[in-house]
Amino acid sequence: MFSLTNIRVGWFLAVRQIRRASLWTTSLIVFVMLLTFLNLVIVTGILVGIVQGITDQFRLLETGDVYLSALATEDYIGNSQEILSLVRSLPEAEKIAYRTIAGGTLEANYQNRTDFSEKPNSTSASITGIEPVAENKFSGLAKYVAEGEYLSPGDYDAVLLGSQFVDRYSFGEMPTLTPLKNVYPGTKIRLTVNGSTRIVTVKGILVTTANSPLALKVFMLERELAQLAGRTDQNVDEIAIKLAPGADAEAFRDLLLRSGLGEDAKVQSFLDAIPNGIAEITNTFAAIGNAIGSVGLAVAAITIFIVIFINALTRRKFIGILKGIGISGEAIEFSYVCQSLFYAIIGSGIGFAILYGFLVPYISAHPISLPISNAILVAPVPDTLIRIAILTLTTIIAGYLPARMIVRKNTLDSILGRN
Repeated sequence: MFSLTNIRVGWFLAVRQIRRASLWTTSLIVFVMLLTFLNLVIVTGILVGIVQGITDQFRLLETGDVYLSALATEDYIGNSQEILSLVRSLPEAEKIAYRTIAGGTLEANYQNRTDFSEKPNSTSASITGIEPVAENKFSGLAKYVAEGEYLSPGDYDAVLLGSQFVDRYSFGEMPTLTPLKNVYPGTKIRLTVNGSTRIVTVKGILVTTANSPLALKVFMLERELAQLAGRTDQNVDEIAIKLAPGADAEAFRDLLLRSGLGEDAKVQSFLDAIPNGIAEITNTFAAIGNAIGSVGLAVAAITIFIVIFINALTRRKFIGILKGIGISGEAIEFSYVCQSLFYAIIGSGIGFAILYGFLVPYISAHPISLPISNAILVAPVPDTLIRIAILTLTTIIAGYLPARMIVRKNTLDSILGRN
């Protein structure tokens, strides 16, 4: 056992050894600890951040903090206008978007089609009717228009196309989706909803990641879509609400339910409304990241083991002399534990500063653009502290074992250099 005397003596020996150690050797070991720490945190953080990027897109672009949709037994939200009036009167509701949704078909290049036995360049689509100003305040939809222009309140026959409907942006044909060819801003396409057909102009093309909720949507004015769909009730299909900073989504959801909105709409917080399977995917990616990080942890442990072993082996005669003058083996072992702890703390401390001082804020402001998501770095402080503890414990064990192997050898053999 490490007595108080052994701890004090071991600490003295450790400080003396670290001060006399080669700067390059110390720097190299600390660098290995730094890379191991970053590997433990960043790999898992980026993998989880891919899924987090997807969920953030749904919250920012689709559901908001609280989301109202039609009941399972209804086609739309009943008493929509009264609900909108109530929500607008509540101080917690900062931004509100309401939408009408209808299934339809799009057909491009219909003017040039001469052989009617050929398959038309058409595809099914979800058509979303919006009020352009409110929607842009809610989701910033206009900034995703990579080609053309955003909708204006006076547009009669204009649409915005999600990127997956345009062949030069899509990933090719998928079930129920055939990308439209030769479609650019200003192109006329044929839109059919509920048996009604209208020739509309592509005013803009939205370019986002493949998993964005915008990629497979067509937007037009809400009143025009309602007219095409034969809707005269002024009801809408979904209402998305972004709350003021500090407002609690679950509390606001419960407030709406207590107000009786649950009789006309399905009221959900964002966590209730996110697509099924997101939590499972997050857990899977986290497990993969931890598995990859554990390899780095093993490499770091082996590195520390080798460094301490070589250090103790080359100082075997000195260790024998220390034991010969009465310094206990436990004190010498503790000195090597302290050295290992020093490397782990310094490496993790530098990594912690880099992580939260630079990497997390930078990647948050500049997400990593991937085909499936704009990934961020997810690194909750409690999880990071747990990883630091694991790295430190592993390093201590890796430093203690080789020191114990050398210290436990016969004192006289150590002094004389005998095996």
